[in-house]
Amino acid sequence: MSDNRILAVRQSKGHPLGGSWTIPWGTLESGESPAQAVVREVREESGIVAAVEGLLGVQELPVPWAGWFALLYLCRHVGGVATPDHQETDAATYLDVAQLRALDEPIEPWSEWFMTQVLLNKCTPVSASEPNPFSPEIGFI
Repeated sequence: MSDNRILAVRQSKGHPLGGSWTIPWGTLESGESPAQAVVREVREESGIVAAVEGLLGVQELPVPWAGWFALLYLCRHVGGVATPDHQETDAATYLDVAQLRALDEPIEPWSEWFMTQVLLNKCTPVSASEPNPFSPEIGFI
């Protein structure tokens, strides 16, 4: 998030969601924590340097990803300019709720719903916990 706007990326042609706007997303790399993965994916797909502010939720995924789940983080803009990577994404921008609703290009339905929930302040982030026995690993409790 930056100034009440949410980061959106358009998936490149050839991608299963090609031509559709989504939230930045991806999977863990070996040895990476979920919080590290979200910061990396945001940077790779959009050029934005982000910092995790809190956990917004967990979403179980449907077929063909049944058994998988998404962790949804609230991130703060730390630096960079929204720029696509021209591999996975061909556009990146920040949108406010009016811009999201006025977008005349395809938006992946779940991403549209989620971005709207966040922009309308319907999600309450769980902040990172104080140091705990697993520190420096982040806990959201």
